Amino acid sequence: MNLTSQYASITMSLELFQSTKPLALESGEYLSEFELAYTTYGNLNSDKSNVVWVVHALTGDSNVTDWWSGLIGEDKFFDPSDHFIICANLLGSNYGSTNPLSINPQSREPYYYEFPHITPRDLANSLERLRSHLKLEKIHTLIGGSLGGQVALEWAYSLGNKLENLVVLASTAKSSPWVIGFNETQRMAIESDCTWGEKSEFAGLKGLETARAIAMLSYRHPSDLQKKQLDNDHRLDHFKASSYLRYQGQKLAKRFNALSYWVLSKSMDSQDLGRGRGGLESALQKIEARVLTVGVNSDLLFLPEESQFISKHVKRGTYKEIQSTAGHDAFLIEFDQLSYLLQSFYLEKN
Repeated sequence: MNLTSQYASITMSLELFQSTKPLALESGEYLSEFELAYTTYGNLNSDKSNVVWVVHALTGDSNVTDWWSGLIGEDKFFDPSDHFIICANLLGSNYGSTNPLSINPQSREPYYYEFPHITPRDLANSLERLRSHLKLEKIHTLIGGSLGGQVALEWAYSLGNKLENLVVLASTAKSSPWVIGFNETQRMAIESDCTWGEKSEFAGLKGLETARAIAMLSYRHPSDLQKKQLDNDHRLDHFKASSYLRYQGQKLAKRFNALSYWVLSKSMDSQDLGRGRGGLESALQKIEARVLTVGVNSDLLFLPEESQFISKHVKRGTYKEIQSTAGHDAFLIEFDQLSYLLQSFYLEKN
């Protein structure tokens, strides 16, 4: 499907990649076949050197202009008139790629709870299949935040000199017990939903609302809630913060499902770039690309020190920091700062 932009020469295309070759997973399981929905924006130049590949976060999708419009689009930092921008919906997510609600070729029924465990490394390997299919020999910039940053880091390790620049935002090379703990409480909320266990796309939806509310507390900073959700009267109930968290839970439940949330949060937990590679420092040293890691000073989920660790141990690393009260989600909000940091990073190349 081709969606023509306001400039006739720039097109956005939503496509579907189908792989019939089995994908071996770190768990020892495999997907006998899979699909990836992906979106491209702009056009390849003559030598295919203008590829910008974006990896979305936990509940994102392939349409980056929806959720990163301040960074990607006409007259934005990554302009489709200059770049060929691509983003694939990650395996496990319910925006067109193979996920727990997809049909299992073996049983001819939806996977539901039988969907295999997938790690960021598995997700990177599926993206590599797509890159090969598209015959893209070089990626100019690979960029991702949070879970997307984990996947990008794993992929950068295997891409070697096929990747020029890696940008990892508010992420980590190995998930901390703190991150795993937050994710586990969210899955406990889903488990407490009496519909969890049913073979239905609606299973666990009320639990998912609670899970999202818990997640929002990790995505924000107390000062951000203090600034935006403070009640200026002396009420006894019906607080702004309460309404805000309920609204965020309901909003996600309308567009996502608990099974995909379960699978992708488990994937985030399993991130360990050094697994089977001699440890984190050894693995980071093998990344050939120039690396920019960006932390957020108020991030309570992926701490700035975790981004600093990555930049310190890769061959060519740079660390920059977003100053914001927004917390973890600042990488999706602070477009002016992020554009400035990216511009500085590219200029430093020379």
